[in-house]
Amino acid sequence: MSRILLIEDEERIARVLQLELEHEGYEVHTRSDGRSGLNTALDGSDWELILLDVMLPELSGLEVLRRIRQVNASIPIILLTARDAVRDRVSGLDQGANDYVTKPFATIELLARIRSLLRQRSLQEQPAEQPHLLKVDDLTMDLKSRAVVREGIPIELTPTEFDLLRFLIQHQDEVMSREQIISEVWGYDFVGDTNVVDVYIRYLRQKVDKPFSCKLIQTIRGVGYLLKCDSSSSNKDSEEAAGDAPPKDEQKPI
Repeated sequence: MSRILLIEDEERIARVLQLELEHEGYEVHTRSDGRSGLNTALDGSDWELILLDVMLPELSGLEVLRRIRQVNASIPIILLTARDAVRDRVSGLDQGANDYVTKPFATIELLARIRSLLRQRSLQEQPAEQPHLLKVDDLTMDLKSRAVVREGIPIELTPTEFDLLRFLIQHQDEVMSREQIISEVWGYDFVGDTNVVDVYIRYLRQKVDKPFSCKLIQTIRGVGYLLKCDSSSSNKDSEEAAGDAPPKDEQKPI
């Protein structure tokens, strides 16, 4: 529930707006003069939006706006005023208002402006996406630098090991068959035994799982492999139970 502070000295307007906003699901607190409105705006409460009348007793709305912006530059503020002169609107926007609504106004329009500002704020607060970073549990893979780190420890992988781990991370919590892994990591034109997957899974386990308590690479008997954190699993037991221990003539990592 978004918390909105309404600073408006006209009791009728304040009451109507409060009822409309509460009907829309907002939590609304009202103040009827500039000084109490300023104190409430800066009292440490997590206000998500402020509706601020320009013509207020004790402190004008523009002065309240100026003082709020000295402390908080991000909270959305919509000015409410009977003044519709261009210079009045420009003055309010220049001092940090996000929007400006002239009285009398249609409540439905004000509600739309409120939703728009709250959406913008929500998007700004979301962490920036980093598509080149893949994560599972405490392991991070950087696709740009090809760096792999777990618990702050760098892990050196060969190109094939890196591609295999990337594929498993991108399909974490999904069981991948040896045939799927072969086609995606080695390519459709690969000629050879699918046992090569088991060989490289063993290489990965030695580097990615063995030194750590939580084992990521799980063997699904008779099907393939699954990437997820399982602190109770044992890589050695999983390998032997699944019969994926490497053959004597296993090839070296490339």
